[in-house]
Amino acid sequence: MPPQLLIGRTAIVTGGGQGVGEGIARALAAAGANVVIAARRVETGEPAAQAIRDRGHRAICMPCDVASRADIERTVADTVAEFGALDIVVHNAVSAVGPVAEVQDGSDEVWEGLLHTALRASFNLAQVSLPHLGERDGSTLILLTSPAGIEGSADRATYGAVKAGQRGFAKSLAREWGPLGIRVNCIGPVAMTPAMARAYEANPQLEARINARTPLGRIGDPEADIGAVAVFLASDMARYVTGQTLIVDGGGFLGL
Repeated sequence: MPPQLLIGRTAIVTGGGQGVGEGIARALAAAGANVVIAARRVETGEPAAQAIRDRGHRAICMPCDVASRADIERTVADTVAEFGALDIVVHNAVSAVGPVAEVQDGSDEVWEGLLHTALRASFNLAQVSLPHLGERDGSTLILLTSPAGIEGSADRATYGAVKAGQRGFAKSLAREWGPLGIRVNCIGPVAMTPAMARAYEANPQLEARINARTPLGRIGDPEADIGAVAVFLASDMARYVTGQTLIVDGGGFLGL
């Protein structure tokens, strides 16, 4: 992907210390953006930022718990102070989904955590970022959702619910912000993450089953596959794309 696509732009990536978030942060930086990794745990966020710097790109880590509006406000303010602007916000962070459980066996703790880190954080990020995004041409908000938010999940209904909520929020925000020139889209990824790696280790047959049901025959790469789509949505190549959810799954959910 041409490195000049995002030169001069600044991005915040929540949950950018590992997995899909880290892949997106790396891809945005490789495309020329200044990247702020907003991570609840600096011990994962800072090594991810250092890895980007080792590639010759600009990245810093800022501590941020997306469940805290005060943390979001500080992160946005510090980003603008450091780089002079804010063009791209990618919300990837979400609390632990919890163990597989039907609704009657679910916990308030998991439900509240998902509500705060997915839906409430999306609202707070949008509200706090708007004054800065509105000052820039081609600015964008990208929310990471999930195929579970479209087709549902029989054993993780709470996760499916908040991901569907993010998708609805993005569509509404796209209508509201369109006249301001700000685009809002979602990515529904299926990619290798630390959690997926642990699942593969615990169940050696899982990888083969997932690959067999995926037309492209493999799980996605966080940077090369998901990050590339984030770069597209953040760039002027997608200047006429808003309110959309791009499912990036190798064809695994073709019925959606």
